[in-house]
Amino acid sequence: MTDRILAGARPRLLLIGANGQVGWELRRTLACLGDVVAASLEGEYGPVIDLMDAGSLVRLVRDTKPDAIINAAAYTAVDKAETDRDTASRINADAVGEMGALAAELGVPVIHYSTDFVFSGTLGRAYTEDDVPDPINVYGETKLGGERALLESGAKALIFRTSWVYGARGANFLLTMRRLFQEREELRVVDDQIGTPTWSRMLAEITAQVLYRVMRGDLDLDRVGGLYNLTGTGDVSWYGFARAILEASGSPAKLIPIPSSEYQAPAKRPMFSVLNNRRFEETFGLSTPDWRLSLAQCLEELK
Repeated sequence: MTDRILAGARPRLLLIGANGQVGWELRRTLACLGDVVAASLEGEYGPVIDLMDAGSLVRLVRDTKPDAIINAAAYTAVDKAETDRDTASRINADAVGEMGALAAELGVPVIHYSTDFVFSGTLGRAYTEDDVPDPINVYGETKLGGERALLESGAKALIFRTSWVYGARGANFLLTMRRLFQEREELRVVDDQIGTPTWSRMLAEITAQVLYRVMRGDLDLDRVGGLYNLTGTGDVSWYGFARAILEASGSPAKLIPIPSSEYQAPAKRPMFSVLNNRRFEETFGLSTPDWRLSLAQCLEELK
């Protein structure tokens, strides 16, 4: 806890990646906790941060002197990462480790998001935090590198592994499907990759609840810091997710389920990457809603 908070001032929260799906929601949910410094590459809502430039990150953190760092930035172009490893590794791994080192220097907590893609999807059951990661694409490898770099940095950190993130803004499966339903009469969607859709707003709201307790001193990150799975509840295939979106849209478009073998992409995807949230629920006393409920709420907003 910094001297500013001890003196009764509002905490200063540095949000990196403020214009992304989760970052946009965090700008709102974190505002009730303190003064949010919303940094992004474009500088739409605050200072510019270029994670390709280590100096940019150092300057931002040292100028801001935050009481907490929340990193919602990531290189998420899964297929492009296969031929752009250096950029993905810089943003997803190296920069995350540098954030951790800066946070450790300041003595402030870091919250960071990772992915189900650190796993191959071959285990046959929901993954726990104790399962050994075995990524099958560059994106997953670089996100795993970020997890390890942050945990080794000495920072008081919380890493939330999540999956299939969607929301009312940004580039995601939900918005892509809604657009394609208007443009095409027929869509073919993979039906043998299973995971859990996770609403970006739910992630942001839970993050704010946890951070509030950290800032109050109710949670000791020396004791509860580390890695947690944090997704919606339940599981579904991409086809099933698309079907739920289609049914809510009222579109006459036709969906056809296909196997992964018929969907050729540069990067391999895990076949069953459901994450078990039990450790998070038991540690923080919070549970996440069924993915169908979150989807309905998000679609209601889009109306």
